[in-house]
Amino acid sequence: MSVRKYSLLTIFMYIIAFFAPIFAPTSQASTNVTTVTYLLGAAFMIFLYLRQTSKLSFEKNKINLLPTLFWGIVGIFLAILLQTVIMQIEQFFGIPIESQNTQNIIGIVLRQPLFALAAMVGGPIMEEFVFRRSLIGLFDSFAYPWIGIIVSSLIFAVVHQDGHLLLYFCLGFFLSLLYKKTGKIWTSMISHVGMNSLVVIANLVLIAGN
Repeated sequence: MSVRKYSLLTIFMYIIAFFAPIFAPTSQASTNVTTVTYLLGAAFMIFLYLRQTSKLSFEKNKINLLPTLFWGIVGIFLAILLQTVIMQIEQFFGIPIESQNTQNIIGIVLRQPLFALAAMVGGPIMEEFVFRRSLIGLFDSFAYPWIGIIVSSLIFAVVHQDGHLLLYFCLGFFLSLLYKKTGKIWTSMISHVGMNSLVVIANLVLIAGN
């Protein structure tokens, strides 16, 4: 399967997973559907990626487990640091430091704990395959990977819909750089899953402490 076909199929699967909960009859059912579709979507995308043999111009064939794990784990803390800095910049320009997107997720997790799997695992895995591997891949097939990184970061920011455009653009750009540096999508995926998990857990601990 070519990179373009793979990318379009992955994006199509993400759209299905993203919009499927709309058709649930109740809000609780919608949350359950989201959890299931996000986890199934992530599993399907991993399966699809592993069966896909076409590589991007900067991807590496050789398996480098230690560098991938190293940069993936270091990337978690660099992403949290970047998030802290960008939120301070946004606050300087009058943008509230609270993320409505994060607060909505925490509220759902408190009501239905299994949703944490969608927020911490399923969601970030799908986003890496869509916003990093697929969108960058479409531009890379035309020899424009850097344009793909910028465009995918912009779309990543817009999709989150909570006013923190600069924050999500910078996070998307940072995760793209991790991916490009190591040539492995697993690197940015580890960082993304780890970052989301830390944010969710930290918020839950703060709530429990109050």
